[in-house]
Amino acid sequence: MFAMKMFNTKKLWKAVSLGLCGVALTVMLAGCGADNSSSADKGVLKVGVTNFADTLEPTQNFFGWVVMRYGLGECLTKFDEKMNVQPWLAESWSISDDHMTWTFKIREGVKFSNGNPLTAEAVKASIERAFAKNNRAATFFKYKEIKAEGQVLTIVTEKPMPNMPGFLADPLFIIVDTSAEGSRDFAKEGPICTGPYMVESFVKEKAVMKKNPNYWDGEVPYDKVEIIFMGDASAKANALKAGDVDLVENITNVSDIQTLQADDSFTVDIASGVRCGFAWMNFNGVLGNETLRQAIQMAVDHDTICASNTIGGLYTAGYSVLPSTLAYGYENLENPYPYDPDAANKLLDDAGIVDTDGDGIRELDGQNINLRCVSYENRLLNDFSDAYALYLAEIGIGVTADYGSSDDQWSKLVAGQYDFNNNNWTTVGNGDPTEYMANWYSKAEANYCGYASDEYDALYEELLSEFDPEKRAELLQIGRAHV
Repeated sequence: MFAMKMFNTKKLWKAVSLGLCGVALTVMLAGCGADNSSSADKGVLKVGVTNFADTLEPTQNFFGWVVMRYGLGECLTKFDEKMNVQPWLAESWSISDDHMTWTFKIREGVKFSNGNPLTAEAVKASIERAFAKNNRAATFFKYKEIKAEGQVLTIVTEKPMPNMPGFLADPLFIIVDTSAEGSRDFAKEGPICTGPYMVESFVKEKAVMKKNPNYWDGEVPYDKVEIIFMGDASAKANALKAGDVDLVENITNVSDIQTLQADDSFTVDIASGVRCGFAWMNFNGVLGNETLRQAIQMAVDHDTICASNTIGGLYTAGYSVLPSTLAYGYENLENPYPYDPDAANKLLDDAGIVDTDGDGIRELDGQNINLRCVSYENRLLNDFSDAYALYLAEIGIGVTADYGSSDDQWSKLVAGQYDFNNNNWTTVGNGDPTEYMANWYSKAEANYCGYASDEYDALYEELLSEFDPEKRAELLQIGRAHV
């Protein structure tokens, strides 16, 4: 549970997407409660969170994040604060000269919460289980063979995978004791893992975790952790102020954050992160017109939006698909479409994209330009859509808001039923942006906007097989500036 400043983009590589504003925040707050005491002082930590999973099965959907977040599951590897891959359940690894065989040394002395030892065979069974239960596993890597001998795990891949250790840090690959599956419902009772906590109970309203007596990595700080599910950010802030919880995360209401920051009873922790907020531009609709895309980029003042009372500094404007906090040459880039509404108007006028009937809306191919903006409330995405509508109206472009749930937003993205589609994604979820950058690779299923560039595709394909860190960083810098 932590506060995270997330970068969003003003322009996604040559107007692939309309950026939101640079760095967004996830906020963690802790307090002493209304009576100036804390349940944590009594060995029980009460945490208020937004629940997005109704199961503890780590291979279902993206719910492995919940299993890891609640202190249950661990992976072979993990990331440090700079997103460098670090050992976890694997104490070391190596790769063969042909870059096809990875060898992992599984840490000695680790036990699952039921007391069973962690062996390479147990790890092998867990990874194979993830592949069997979720097709997303094969999007990370495909293997020819997995072998286990003692504490040594060997994975032979179908092709070179430069980021293999980072892939295995994804919560989809949380290591579970598959031998316990026959006697335990992992979805309802929780999987058997190696983390500091194990499940005591899990219902719609609350998950209760208790200390794992077999935990391998030091003292477990609390006897019990009660994770209380709350519907929105204000509910979490109010529960913290009332002393009903000790800790909450992801408070995005500016007024709540300011109130808590002004009260010495609470600690507000905000830190830079690696999330990127952006709005897809659908190349298969009216935004297939390059001049229109360029004018839109110049018509929206992201710096002002981010500094507004509505956003409250929870985002910082940027003009790259990757955050400036990552070492991929952001400082060498120049915004090709700075805010300039006069230039935007002239660009459209010169292209003949004008308002012919005097209704205030420009036309393209004989039709009013009225852009469908799909969004949802989380992470202030709807607020950005509202701002788009105001700015674009100034240059004669209409925007119709289409607000719903995150599921609605996702289904319309995949179906191509949008002109703008607001998102907020982790850019280096596996310590490397390659998977994220597939969103603009023309041959990828994740290319939901229809962008295509032979030059970008060639750069991306080179990135897939490049192992040298400096060369990879160079390819990413060229690619982010090129698209």
